[in-house]
Amino acid sequence: MASMVVVQHKQPSSVIFSSSLSDFNGAKLTASVQYKRKLWQPKGALRVTASSAKKILIMGGTRFIGIFLSRLLVQEGHQVTLFTRGKAPIAQQLPGESDTDFADFSSKILHLKGDRKDFEFVKSSLSAEGFDVVYDINGREANEVEPILDALPNLEQYIYCSSAGVYLKTDTPPHFEIDAVDPKSRHKGKLETESLLASRDVNWTSLRPVYIYGPLNYNPVEEWFFHRLKAGRPIPVPNSGIQVTQLGHVKDLAKAFVKVLGNEKASKEVFNISGEKYVTFAGLAKACAKAGGFPEPEIVHYNPKEFDFGKKKPFPFRDQHFFTSIEKAKSVLGWKPEFDLVEGLADSYNLDFGRGTFRKEADFSTDDIILGKSLVLQT
Repeated sequence: MASMVVVQHKQPSSVIFSSSLSDFNGAKLTASVQYKRKLWQPKGALRVTASSAKKILIMGGTRFIGIFLSRLLVQEGHQVTLFTRGKAPIAQQLPGESDTDFADFSSKILHLKGDRKDFEFVKSSLSAEGFDVVYDINGREANEVEPILDALPNLEQYIYCSSAGVYLKTDTPPHFEIDAVDPKSRHKGKLETESLLASRDVNWTSLRPVYIYGPLNYNPVEEWFFHRLKAGRPIPVPNSGIQVTQLGHVKDLAKAFVKVLGNEKASKEVFNISGEKYVTFAGLAKACAKAGGFPEPEIVHYNPKEFDFGKKKPFPFRDQHFFTSIEKAKSVLGWKPEFDLVEGLADSYNLDFGRGTFRKEADFSTDDIILGKSLVLQT
């Protein structure tokens, strides 16, 4: 039987990140870019305008996006429950977060333990609790969503975290929400989920992020560059390095998720969410260096077709132009990203990697293969 518990926390016994150097709300560079560590001030405060309180369920919520979203929703006065398997702590003090803020969040967050793939359990537990709104952060397949909709016939809104990876590759970027999608993409499950939501009598909204970055990122996006910069190594970049992509800060994404809550303009709509500007692969390497106070890196170009890396990925991004228009979200929702790229990368570095924390150990094995062979392209 499902159990609902309030997670109460005393002073954590584990090591807590000091807040003396930063604020959980983020950082803004206040000095001109130099090849040294920069002074920085709080930026990107996780505060939003309060709305009527809702009983909200977040599917997931203990990793990256959900951590920031759940705090925003609790701050707004909503009753927030996380549905997880219980393998990770429901509440953990974040880098730079004050003891007071953490204690307040911990006293209010609720937990429903279970496996979302146990469909009968999902139906029985959710129907017993009843929720006004569902935020589905970790859903990957449509059949994982059907039991939730069946269990909550009076649901006010289903808010889904999709992906810009559903778009069909195009020769005329950026991607707009009305563009063709790829039913064979590796994100086809998310595309099928959007189709399911559209076919059901439910008020839904879907957000399509591009590459997400920020503190606690479990994907090797900025961390991949920071590892190499810290080690003083060259940055291997495929082909010319002028491939254009787009990154969005996790805190900006979390605020977009709150913007659609109860918003009639967001009903049955899809929104691209990412950063304001685009960046080349080479430009991203340089931006990471600026954000972390490192010298401008040496960039080594290579032709991926000349190498056999096995199952390892030599570079964390797809080797193509990949970016979207966020104009719809800006005009319809009144949302706008607060972080520019270097500021956002500095926020990530100073609240995470710069404190000695990261998700994956450095692995330079593919770099060594590239650097050990004559360059196909010159810098």
